Amino acid sequence: MDGRYKRSVALTSKRSQNGSGMTGRSFKIGIVAPAGRIEPALADAVMAQADALFGARVTLTFHPQCFLCHGHFAGDDAARADAFVEIANDPTFDALWVARGGYGANRMAQSAIARLNDTARAKTYLGYSDAGFLLAGLYRAGFAKLAHGPVAADITRDGGTAAIARALNFLVMRDGGTLEPSITPDAPNAAFNMTILSNLLGTPLEPDLSGHVLMLEEVAEYMYRIDRTLFHITSNANIRKVAGIRLGRCSAIPENDPDFVQTDEQVMRHWCAVSGIAYLGRADIGHDAQNKIVPFGRWNPATA
Repeated sequence: MDGRYKRSVALTSKRSQNGSGMTGRSFKIGIVAPAGRIEPALADAVMAQADALFGARVTLTFHPQCFLCHGHFAGDDAARADAFVEIANDPTFDALWVARGGYGANRMAQSAIARLNDTARAKTYLGYSDAGFLLAGLYRAGFAKLAHGPVAADITRDGGTAAIARALNFLVMRDGGTLEPSITPDAPNAAFNMTILSNLLGTPLEPDLSGHVLMLEEVAEYMYRIDRTLFHITSNANIRKVAGIRLGRCSAIPENDPDFVQTDEQVMRHWCAVSGIAYLGRADIGHDAQNKIVPFGRWNPATA
């Protein structure tokens, strides 16, 4: 392990370490924090739930970087990039799970993705919100096993244990019951937080979403900002090639003075009509414990 992490100890699921009841190698999930830090108690709670659900069949390892503090971030940009690369390139890990959102993945995404090897390409990556910067860049780079879905820190939400169970069931078993209900093998999909997608358009992280069903959600933004963000998103030439847009939940919208009047769905319908993009209805995603999983690309249960 890189010297910058020596003063911290990786937190690994204890029941999974002892090998009790194991029938072969456990499924290993590495957790990193590309944006903000988490507390060790949160990691302990997630590992306890994983142990209760899977016992020795699954090992969770929280990279020590998750607990670093560098102002707003879980370590400086180099530390966050190094941790992501370390887990991604390590062949002993089957999946990389994002610890939490916040802000910061955009600062390290390009440098980290440029250092990933063929082992990293075989892994599954799961996260949402700020992790959308990484998902977008990885998708652009041709990574196939990416999904928008719960992060480890969602355990702190009301009903958060359900979100953790959903994430683990997807990562370990590719459980189709964890997916957003509209997903079928008939079309490729992608999902983002609106603000994150708006900010990555026109950057080296922007993926080709032609023909995709695009699902969008938002949290804690005024309606006028949602309106402005959707203007930008739907004006983008790449986005105008999508098969259509589904609207996830827009939650915790602050009161506007004066009242904006229009709802999130009315605003979405407006910009879809202006841009010529099909509006496909609602999506069961959002910044909450009910956030369902959206695999990037075409979901094929037979090969998932």
